[in-house]
Amino acid sequence: MRPNHPRVGSSAVSVLATVVCLAVVLGVTFYLVNPRSEMTVEKASEQVQVQDETPLVLEKQETVAVTPAAEIKPVAETPRVSPEEQVAAHLSAGEFGQAIEVAETVSNLQERTLLLRMVVKAQMDSGDFVAALGTINRIPLAEERTKAMGERAQAMSLAGGSQLADFTELIDLIQTQTSGGWIDDGSGEGSMRQFSAGVRVDPNGMLHHISKQELKGELEALGVKARKASLNKNVAQNSQLRLVSLTRLEKEVQQLIEEGRSPVETMKMLAGLTKVEYVFVYPEDQEIVVAGPAEAWIYNEEGLAVGVESGRPVLQLDDLVTILRTFSDNGEEIFGCSFDPRAEGLARVNEFVAQSNARGPLSAGAGVRNYTRQLKEKLGTQDITLYGVPDTSRVARVLIEADYRMKLIGIGKMDAGKNIPSYFDLLAQESNASGMNLEALRWWLTMKYDSVLHNPQRTAYQVVGSSVLCQSENQIVTKEGERLRTGKAEKLNREFAANFTKHYQELAQQDLVYADLQNIFDLALVAALMRNEHLANRAGWEMTAFAANGVYRPAEFEAAHTVDTVVNHRVYNGKDVVVQVAGGVRVDTNSVVKNQQNLKVSPEVGAVSAQSKAPALPVGRWWWDLAN
Repeated sequence: MRPNHPRVGSSAVSVLATVVCLAVVLGVTFYLVNPRSEMTVEKASEQVQVQDETPLVLEKQETVAVTPAAEIKPVAETPRVSPEEQVAAHLSAGEFGQAIEVAETVSNLQERTLLLRMVVKAQMDSGDFVAALGTINRIPLAEERTKAMGERAQAMSLAGGSQLADFTELIDLIQTQTSGGWIDDGSGEGSMRQFSAGVRVDPNGMLHHISKQELKGELEALGVKARKASLNKNVAQNSQLRLVSLTRLEKEVQQLIEEGRSPVETMKMLAGLTKVEYVFVYPEDQEIVVAGPAEAWIYNEEGLAVGVESGRPVLQLDDLVTILRTFSDNGEEIFGCSFDPRAEGLARVNEFVAQSNARGPLSAGAGVRNYTRQLKEKLGTQDITLYGVPDTSRVARVLIEADYRMKLIGIGKMDAGKNIPSYFDLLAQESNASGMNLEALRWWLTMKYDSVLHNPQRTAYQVVGSSVLCQSENQIVTKEGERLRTGKAEKLNREFAANFTKHYQELAQQDLVYADLQNIFDLALVAALMRNEHLANRAGWEMTAFAANGVYRPAEFEAAHTVDTVVNHRVYNGKDVVVQVAGGVRVDTNSVVKNQQNLKVSPEVGAVSAQSKAPALPVGRWWWDLAN
């Protein structure tokens, strides 16, 4: 039996295989555990691409693994940046709009208010009080809005005045404290306007007289009596002679407008001047100066800025610019207004009066009241004619109101005191008064100055005897309603006009619209002197903001086109005496500045000019007081 060799061989093969496997495992283990051998390094030049790829990939993997961790950290911290810090960052960069956007994303009203007040403060610090007002309107808490308004007013005062004149600030306060839905703040359809003292204009352009009772009710509703001007200490001091440089003032106004800001209240009220007494030109300094008494001002019961002590209206920049433009190259160099009854209305009145006289005297009481009502209906409305100045200007409003009140005084519908009796009062005193079918009286107001003094060099001018002249004329009214001028005034008509002129200053103290009219006449004289004497050319002044096409925009009012009829009647000697009034206001400065009898040489005026020359002033200062 043969031995079993396959078994023996199989075992040997198994052993050999085991040894070989063991050797391979040991070799692989040795390779993995030990660093790369020098042989691998020596072969690196042949395997450079392969050997370098592996570590590059590993490095990228390590970078990818670390980078997300670095990016996650700031993302996690972003919510910890508070809205206050974001607003502060925007404000430091001057990004007011973005700061407001961040503030308004905050739902908590207290916190939102705090953030918005930060914005308001930054805007005021930059001098942008208009933008600050818009932000104040966004403050959700009423009490804080009020505080912010006060801080804004104080800041503007310290800046040399207030950007607001008249009742703008009061209107702003009302709008911020009420939920009326105002057009101005974009929240509704309501609107609020400033009111004018003695007259108002309805949407159809009809002028109406405001009674004292109506005015009192409106004032109480708005709380106007508490309105005071925001003034710095210097301008609030009284001065016997304050000087205002028109050239410097225009430069400052131009700069403010270019910065998106409004002229301050001190500018709008010409530093408190209540009268023009002097006009100076300094060619070597390129300066034109007006001078007169000045004082601090408040707003009276009729909403007019008046001197605290004198009670006289303060001259206004809006009026000056309006009038300067009237006397520019393309201006009319004359301005005024008139009330003109329509021919058809006069014809109806003429016929009505003739029929009434034919029927005999009127019955007392109801008969007279019915007659007056029919007179008004027959005559209808009168047209207002305005020339030389914009019909929306404050100048136009003063002219129209002064003319309207004069006519009401003349026909006995407004009391001007015992020294200016109405035409009917004068007629009652006339023993020879006889009945007339229809009499048209013409009264109009114009300039009155005693003289204009000047130095020999014509660089200094003094206005003497500033007042207003009332003139008169009788007109014949035909049956067709045509008014025929006679160029003459009968005795009573002349007497009324003479009384009005003689006692004008008394009237101006009683009714400030006449003092306001006198101020406008003074400013017109300044503009006319500048034009006639070529003062702007001599001073090298080329107007910018104040020019006809300049950027300064005076305030605008509703234009008046028609007015209720100005007519009245009395019965004398059994006849109806009907008085209808025409006329107006005419500002013709040529009658003053081109009349050599009015212009007189005075060396003393030159001495005042030398004393009044501007001292060393701070940057931006445009007014000063004459040294004592």
